Amino acid sequence: MSEAESYDHLPMDWIGDWAGRRAALTPHRPAVYEADTGTRLTFAEVDDRASRVGAWLVDEADLGKGDPVCVICRNRLEAVDLYFACGKIGAVLAPLSYRLRPRELNELLERIQPRAFVYEDVFDDLVGELDMPASVEKRVRISDGGDSEFAALLDYPCRDVNTPLAQSDTFLYIHTGGTTGTPKVCIVPHRQMIWNALDMIVTSGNLMDQRVLITFPMFHVGGWNSFTPVFHAGGHAVITRQFDPGQVLEVIEQEGITSFGGVEAMLRFIAEHPRFPDTDISTVEGITSAGAPCSAEVMEPFYQRGVPVAQAYGLTEAGPSNFMYNGIDQDLDTIRAHNRSIGTSMIHCDFRILDQETRTPVARGEVGVLCMRSLHNFGGYLGQPDRTRKALLEDGWVDSGDLAVEDEHGNVRIVGRADNMFISGGENVSPEEVENVVLEHPRVAQACVVGMPDDRWGQVPVAAVVTDGEVGEDFTEDLRKHCRQSLASFKVPARVVVTDTIPVTGAGKIDRNTLRRQLED
Repeated sequence: MSEAESYDHLPMDWIGDWAGRRAALTPHRPAVYEADTGTRLTFAEVDDRASRVGAWLVDEADLGKGDPVCVICRNRLEAVDLYFACGKIGAVLAPLSYRLRPRELNELLERIQPRAFVYEDVFDDLVGELDMPASVEKRVRISDGGDSEFAALLDYPCRDVNTPLAQSDTFLYIHTGGTTGTPKVCIVPHRQMIWNALDMIVTSGNLMDQRVLITFPMFHVGGWNSFTPVFHAGGHAVITRQFDPGQVLEVIEQEGITSFGGVEAMLRFIAEHPRFPDTDISTVEGITSAGAPCSAEVMEPFYQRGVPVAQAYGLTEAGPSNFMYNGIDQDLDTIRAHNRSIGTSMIHCDFRILDQETRTPVARGEVGVLCMRSLHNFGGYLGQPDRTRKALLEDGWVDSGDLAVEDEHGNVRIVGRADNMFISGGENVSPEEVENVVLEHPRVAQACVVGMPDDRWGQVPVAAVVTDGEVGEDFTEDLRKHCRQSLASFKVPARVVVTDTIPVTGAGKIDRNTLRRQLED
């Protein structure tokens, strides 16, 4: 290696061969359990399947380094097979969300230009509506029956297909969620997943002894971000096809799950399920909330049963994981007291909170834009250099677009989105800041705040709330009085709408644009 070369660009045998290296170290340890079929695989069996699928992709589909493979399926073993097979041969895995509509998927397919397309039979109708690009030369259908075309890949002769790769080589194309327009496609290099796994392992403790339930869908980075660190460490991952709160509780009890993650809505569904009070969750050592801030009200049922819930934070562009409130050496009451915090950044991640206008660091206690820098930054947006330049700043910093504040102890709290801000009477209003106060009202279970047009102030905050039962005519004024105790007058909701549900995106995040349209109508 010359002095000019970087280890980031130096091909090495192990970089894409996680399945092979783990199998060499711990071949007989349990690796993955698929709850829906009862299938259990050791690390050696995971590697054998990946090698067979990889050999088929090379021999029959003529795929190699840099060739994209799109997949539409639920969380199942075939997705894991493709993940490790693509790693071995250097192909790029591009999972697509089955929650998207054909127009959105067609735009993603056109941008990605996959060489192969793999899909699950339950999405036959959706796939039938797609305009498949001419780049697709092989299509493979997954099913649980005897007609599964993917079975031929698993029966293919096994051989070593591992290709030396560099950390800078692309591993995944991951589309990010959003409420407007087509989702962006993030270029995820092997470096990003390697260093993120390392950061998760050293932050979370000994993952080798963990039995982790994967609740996030594998078409989002959250699914692979949950799966990869535990596999990398030699731990045991449990997957279910889709999120079902009843099944989650059943699997926790039967498999002795030690940890899992979820967005606020998932935790709410679990706690509200009829089986929750009687399910043995004593093996659960911790739950991580991610995707968006989680309310104390949703965490409380788990606290009451002795299970700590802590917030984590990250984004596809900078992580996928960057922050986690780590309460390993703290008691339950201390963790509960910090339940609004995402803690501090992981060991191998820098962060700064910058003024929105001057882009200079703000003092502790002041709100600014959170920026992060680490070896697990992404490689830009596919085919969108202008967007890449806006997200990737000088000296390797990634602009999260999230507003945050750091307290005197160094713990960080997310207070809103910079692009959700609206101006009321010349003053900036963060909807999330107002929501946090609204949610502190004892009768409010869920809340969403948006800026709505106003003749006098330009825009005013309007709150849509879900209550814990029927409320009287004085509820609106009581809620506004509650808000006035904590918020400047221009931040107090000018209007309160009681509703049965708050709209969310496919990623489980509040869908402000849909709510705004509903209020306008």
